[in-house]
Amino acid sequence: MDGIFTSLSMPVLFGQVLVGLINGAFYAVMCLGLSLVFGMLRIINFAHGAQYMLGAVLAYFLLTRLGIGYWGAMIIAPALVAAVGMVIERLLLRRLTGTDPLYGLLMTFGLALIAESAILHWLGATAIPYPMPDSLKGGTKLSFMFLPTYRAWVVCVSLVLCVAVWLALERTRLGSYLRAATDNPVLVQNFGLNVPLMLTLTYGAGAGLAALAGVLAAPIYGVSFSMGSGLLITVFAAIVIGGMNSILGATVSGLALGLIEGLTKVLYPPASSVIVFVVMILVLTVRPQGLFGRQE
Repeated sequence: MDGIFTSLSMPVLFGQVLVGLINGAFYAVMCLGLSLVFGMLRIINFAHGAQYMLGAVLAYFLLTRLGIGYWGAMIIAPALVAAVGMVIERLLLRRLTGTDPLYGLLMTFGLALIAESAILHWLGATAIPYPMPDSLKGGTKLSFMFLPTYRAWVVCVSLVLCVAVWLALERTRLGSYLRAATDNPVLVQNFGLNVPLMLTLTYGAGAGLAALAGVLAAPIYGVSFSMGSGLLITVFAAIVIGGMNSILGATVSGLALGLIEGLTKVLYPPASSVIVFVVMILVLTVRPQGLFGRQE
């Protein structure tokens, strides 16, 4: 243990903090979509990791089959995954309205397995590299570390996206309609609003956010059928820590957990794979509703 701290250099420390911040950015965007779906629809969407994976796969398909690069994929892939998500909500998940949330979890888990099996059959088990856009290659040499341009781009886009969605939900009329539709859908529908359509669009937005995170991740981690399954477990832990009914809390905890993971890999690497769940257990022991969650 003594050697860990004495041999720790500033470039290594800041480099690992950057890695943790990038992972945290993906956690935050994933938490944002997952918390949005749960908060508005009360669905534990286990297909969220598969939707993240499909965003990356569609980006790869658009590039290799249609010649559409990264910038086009950032628009087209999330839109396609969102559209599929809306169909799933309309035809499958809506039939489970009013039932135990466990049924929704099991259905979305089954959909995730189907999607991953299909992509495994098509792409194989090996991760496939996705080219980084030329305009985001290279980096900046800072006094304490080298900052890759693309990784800085990912962090900035994720932060802007999280803040924009939170403001839209908390500070706009649309957000107030969505929250009211969740609490009292019959009353809101009596005012002439199409509540089922609002909920369908909400699920589509959550799926689109996951797919956008997948497109952002593809140049860093490559494209593989299993890229979303491992990430999803950490994302669920982040949502539990932040609060299942708090979009802001889930997003903040996603960023924080990424940083905690990165620092743990420097200070004590053997604990890096479990530190997230240690934090989750401690938070649940002290505050079962999560750090930002409301007591229901």
